[in-house]
Amino acid sequence: MTQARGYAAHDAQSALVPFQFERREPGPHDVRIDILYCGICHSDLHQARNHWSNSLYPMVPGHEIVGRVAAVGAHVKKFKVGDLAGVGCMVDSCRHCAACDADLEQYCAEGATWTYNSTERDSAQLTFGGYSDHIVVEERFVVSVPENLDLKAVAPLLCAGITTYSPLRHVNVQSGQKVGVIGLGGLGHMGVKFAKAMGAHVVMITTSPEKGKDAKRLGADEILVSRDPVAMAQHAGSFDFLLDTIPVGHDVNPYLGLLKLDGKMGLVGALTPLEPIVGGNLIFGRKSLFGSGIGGMVETQEMLDFCGKHNIVSDVEVIDMRNVNQAYERMEKNDVRYRFVIDMATL
Repeated sequence: MTQARGYAAHDAQSALVPFQFERREPGPHDVRIDILYCGICHSDLHQARNHWSNSLYPMVPGHEIVGRVAAVGAHVKKFKVGDLAGVGCMVDSCRHCAACDADLEQYCAEGATWTYNSTERDSAQLTFGGYSDHIVVEERFVVSVPENLDLKAVAPLLCAGITTYSPLRHVNVQSGQKVGVIGLGGLGHMGVKFAKAMGAHVVMITTSPEKGKDAKRLGADEILVSRDPVAMAQHAGSFDFLLDTIPVGHDVNPYLGLLKLDGKMGLVGALTPLEPIVGGNLIFGRKSLFGSGIGGMVETQEMLDFCGKHNIVSDVEVIDMRNVNQAYERMEKNDVRYRFVIDMATL
């Protein structure tokens, strides 16, 4: 075992505090990564404060991890010491179900092993995340990071990036299509960047007209204010795909009216109940509403390679480790544009 340092939540009410713990020595197929940057996802806040009633303590959050490979096991083939590497939301899966065989480990029939707030598959040992100095992960669940990208801004790609890239790829967004991104936050700002790089005509759909200027800076071609009935009517029946990043339960019916024949809408933000869906909004137009969760490891690597080719990263605010609790407080107030990233050198 090796000694690790990080920050942990010890219960739902307490602040994150310095924490020492042990990680395993790298096995034959393992990669040890010295962590340089770790993004802060809104789910870190939810888990640390047990908003979803499934939290395991002590908890070291963090699943947007970028660093340098410090050691590799004897049978590791994809990585060598000194390589840039990343770890996202998963560190293991059953590896033998239909989903895992299809490189869709996030949908593992037995449940993926999450980077934190989970237990190792072969023991009751808690998994600890990226608010720490290093991590040891089996190489299947490690991705290569392009050298040309700004590392601090790469970290959120391991969650916010793949969460938005995956549904766009699933519906094969391409040049000439009209794509709407609903909600301009940590997920939405990545959806705009990806859809634009895929060649789509991108419309930022928001309740806040003041976000229009920033949306255009990110690559949006148009802004549609969803509270404007005249504008919504003008765009009715015209979208090939809608990416819904709203993080809470809401009414999807007005957005379904924007889709053209056989149009699709992908839901990535809301884990809580939606308002009732009118069946006719799907039936008349043969429209589809589907959900999408992160991406498998092959697709995550594809996403990073796409980012390297198109020079896509997240818009971030870098913080010192000691300021993580203030960052959580600001996230609760939506006071971030668009992701916090911890500089782990400050640990």
